[in-house]
Amino acid sequence: MTQTVKLDILSDPICPWCYIGKTNLDKALAEIPNHPFVIEWHPFQLNPDMPDGGMDRRAYLEGKFGGKEGAVKAYAPVVEHAKQAGLSINFEAMQVTPNTLDAHRLIHWAGIEHKQTEAVDALFHAYFVEGRDIGSHEVLADVADGCGMDAAVILKLLATDEDRQMIRDRDAHSREMGITSVPTFIVANQHAVPGAQPPELWAKVIKEISEQVAS
Repeated sequence: MTQTVKLDILSDPICPWCYIGKTNLDKALAEIPNHPFVIEWHPFQLNPDMPDGGMDRRAYLEGKFGGKEGAVKAYAPVVEHAKQAGLSINFEAMQVTPNTLDAHRLIHWAGIEHKQTEAVDALFHAYFVEGRDIGSHEVLADVADGCGMDAAVILKLLATDEDRQMIRDRDAHSREMGITSVPTFIVANQHAVPGAQPPELWAKVIKEISEQVAS
């Protein structure tokens, strides 16, 4: 049996670099199907102080980047790297910047059902392609349903405080460890790989890790 290696990924489902980073990683993993990685996703909120209902995306971006011109300039590299990764981000459809605490709760629950990566994919698609508000309980339940989870159960859980504090604590723990941005990939609990790295770098990492495991 092939020895496995843990790949922990800190991410936020509204982070475009996380979407790009996952896409690049997926390309490398598809090229090397016998890779040793076992992947687990971890919560990191880009905007932990975001109001529960989120806020108008344009107002959020202009406030964050000092006006429309600053926002456009800040997002130019995102557009370029998304294009290189073969992604089309539907910025026009994205009206709301949501609070992602509930989305992280869904990712956690999906992990219990061994559907975590599927849920992460579905959240990225809902937000960046369909422009849906992934802070909405109805949207999250629909995303869960699409992953083969019980939407009614998810709606009931979302209506409670179940796992809210646990997600906040895990987020805080990552910051205490020195994580300041996402995506951050942690290989074998030792090596941190920050940012949306190209597939070629991942192919090299996978090759090196596979050789170490085999030796």
